[in-house]
Amino acid sequence: MAKRFENKVALITGGAGGIGSEIAKAFSREGADVAIFDTNQGAIDSIGTEIKETGGGFFGRVVDVRDQIGVIAATDEIIKTFGGIDLLVAAAGGSLGTPRDIDDISSEDLDLVIDVNIKGTFHCAKAVIPSMKARGGGSIVTFSSIGGRSPSPVTGIPYAAAKAGILGLTRRLAKEVGGENIRVNAIAPGLFLTGRLQGMFDAMSEKEQREVLDAIPLNRMPSISECVEPVLFLSGEGASFITGTVLDVNGGRMMAN
Repeated sequence: MAKRFENKVALITGGAGGIGSEIAKAFSREGADVAIFDTNQGAIDSIGTEIKETGGGFFGRVVDVRDQIGVIAATDEIIKTFGGIDLLVAAAGGSLGTPRDIDDISSEDLDLVIDVNIKGTFHCAKAVIPSMKARGGGSIVTFSSIGGRSPSPVTGIPYAAAKAGILGLTRRLAKEVGGENIRVNAIAPGLFLTGRLQGMFDAMSEKEQREVLDAIPLNRMPSISECVEPVLFLSGEGASFITGTVLDVNGGRMMAN
């Protein structure tokens, strides 16, 4: 069977993280050359080794997506290495360890979360669009969250504001570049237990864990693959007439009108 992303080049920001790394490896398995931006050199090296051992093309750089000049320079390197960029998954972001409660949130916390999530997504999208135009089109998948769609008991106001802002960015960008055959969609994951969130969930009492599960109609926690496959769908030909939308992946915990 043909691989979905044969002869495509995919850039994943936050590509060394728990979800980002699985997205990167999935694109590679589906035939794409993969580039990742992240701030963890050791994790970049580890994922790069895994991808290259299976014969995949790989490019990895330490990039702070808040740094527009650094993003442009690394994007230019990808284009020189692989000839262009067809797909962007802007997964860099999150609450970044900032406090949940308003009394504990500083101006610096707000700036950090807004800058990484919104500015980072903007910088990366702007950097790759010229290459996508030159190659006749492409796909951008941004990362919102259930926390940007409804109040979250886990994350604070900066995260909620940033992830809601991603949806506005996605819609406006989709409108602007649609005529160039570039699609822009958002994914809004629910509670996926990676890193800090896994520790928080494990530390809950059995009663508290049951309350979390009871709020999810599917009545279970998701596997990481259940976030990966929706991203690949939005990036691929199966979503060729879908743009400017948000795909909720939360087991029914939040059902949009």
